[in-house]
Order: sequence, then structure tokens, then C-alpha cells
Amino acid sequence: MKIESFPFTTIDWDAVEAVESPGATGTSLWRTVEMGDIRIRMGEFGAGYSASDWCPKGHVVLILEGELVTELTDGTTVTQGPGQGIHVGDGQTPHRSSTSTGAKIFVVD
Repeated sequence: MKIESFPFTTIDWDAVEAVESPGATGTSLWRTVEMGDIRIRMGEFGAGYSASDWCPKGHVVLILEGELVTELTDGTTVTQGPGQGIHVGDGQTPHRSSTSTGAKIFVVD
């Protein structure tokens, strides 16, 4: 990721429109700000959410609330809570998320 020389900017997440996205089960809400090639997102997963697809994109993820399970295509699963997170590069191990309890995450990609 290359962060270009953007001016100092603040984000009021409550003012960013939330877009609902269905998973294989449950739904998620995403608030997204784009700056050039960079997406900055706040995501909320409802209890019982499971992603419908494997994701090959790179991310930096911080779990803010709840518990998030990340599954890799090799069968590895990682369960994390608030203050924990992951980072993965573009084109690396595809992954998908799920949560039984619900979760709120912050993502840069």
C-alpha cells in the first residue's frame, strides 16, 4: 500500500452512509471512505454472520468489538477479539470471516 500525500482529513464515521451486505448467513454493515487507491472501512457483522466468498485482497484489520473468526483456504482458523487483528498482502492466502457473537472491525486496504 502506498499512501499518497493526502491532506489532513478527519472522518466522522456516524456521518458515513452504512451499506448492508448479505453474507452466506447473516448480514454486515459497511461504512467506507476512499482516498485514491486506499479504502478505509468500519464494518459491523451481525451475530451468525459468515462471509459468502473467499477474499484474495490484502487488508490490515483491527477488531474493535466482539469476536471474529478468520478461516484460511488451508483449513486454519484464527479467533480474535478486541485489540487483536490481522494483516495479509494482496494475492496471499485467501480468507473469509465469520462470527457467532457479532463483531465490529476497522479495515484499511
